[in-house]
Amino acid sequence: MIYISLIAVLGIVLLFLSGAVPMSSVGGPLVIALAFFAAGFAVAFHEAWTKKRGILGWLVNIIVTFAGVFLAAPVAGMILEPMLARANPGQSLAAAGGPLMYIALASMMAAALAAAWCALWLVNRLRK
Repeated sequence: MIYISLIAVLGIVLLFLSGAVPMSSVGGPLVIALAFFAAGFAVAFHEAWTKKRGILGWLVNIIVTFAGVFLAAPVAGMILEPMLARANPGQSLAAAGGPLMYIALASMMAAALAAAWCALWLVNRLRK
């Protein structure tokens, strides 16, 4: 699981560094959300594959990880944005870009994956 986290965090930062995230009002957040959900998909697949789940287990894993990512990413953004914005007052993180934006994206990805794993952990506790 640590490899998934490292690849996902590195991937989201490289995605932003490469300019693949458009700075439009809708396109940028959609690309970032797609990266978060792709990482959640990887977590669901990894857990289902290693635990040798059946088809219902795969579906439950996908739904649960998506719920974890869907709930944690915005909450992490709401917590991180005011903290990091103090370092660059008067500008949003997306407009400022730079290291603060990379820190915010990496932290949000780590929080989203942690929430996905916690959600899977809770469901696995209920399965037994």
